[in-house]
Amino acid sequence: MQHSPVEPRTALVVVAHPDDAEFSCGGTLAAWAAEGWEITLVICTDGSGGGPDDATDVGPAARRRISDIRKAEQQAAARVLGLKEVIFLDYPDGMLQPTLELRRDIVRQIRRIRAQRVVCQSPDRVWTPQYSIPRFHPDHLAAANATLAAVYPAAQNSWDFPELLAEGYPPSKVREVFVTGAPVLNFVVDISATIEQKLAALRCHVSQLGIDQTQLAEMVRQWAAERGREFGLPLAEAFHRVENT
Repeated sequence: MQHSPVEPRTALVVVAHPDDAEFSCGGTLAAWAAEGWEITLVICTDGSGGGPDDATDVGPAARRRISDIRKAEQQAAARVLGLKEVIFLDYPDGMLQPTLELRRDIVRQIRRIRAQRVVCQSPDRVWTPQYSIPRFHPDHLAAANATLAAVYPAAQNSWDFPELLAEGYPPSKVREVFVTGAPVLNFVVDISATIEQKLAALRCHVSQLGIDQTQLAEMVRQWAAERGREFGLPLAEAFHRVENT
């Protein structure tokens, strides 16, 4: 008797910059990878704007060096979390816009891996209990808007970006969307078993976070504990989850 092949469980994570995913959902991604999910991480920008704020050499060569460093750090972090691959779309860091081009690039990745789950940043700012300036970087908002537009209707609709049909990417429907940092959180993941992986992945991002991350690790644990208390868990990451029915 011949058995039909089991469809792989595939997830696509779309963020603006290297280290965005580690901060927002690193523990969740490690947990999913351990469960057998094949996870592709898409970084929309080239990371070239991640140098020191007071830098004076910000020319093309300096930007390329920073980009190369951050890409290598992101690849290392992805290995720590157990992700399948990292895709860099290479839009200029700091200038990301939710263009049709970016939407098409994300649709291409959704269709390529037949993503069942998509994780993205929030397209909306959160003002309570206090507005977090770094969380709502304009690149984050742009990546989020483009991703949600890619999920519906473009990824599942042949009429959107017909050139992708010619590339061999037929429509593909995303089943679940998980939004990080959203104004309303309705889904939580216990990361007690994967918090160390999350912290180890963050330690890969030396160019942004430094070598000694003792204080950062304490803050990350505190954030996870505070989120967990809201849902009766020791350590957690939370999302706004919605099914695409």
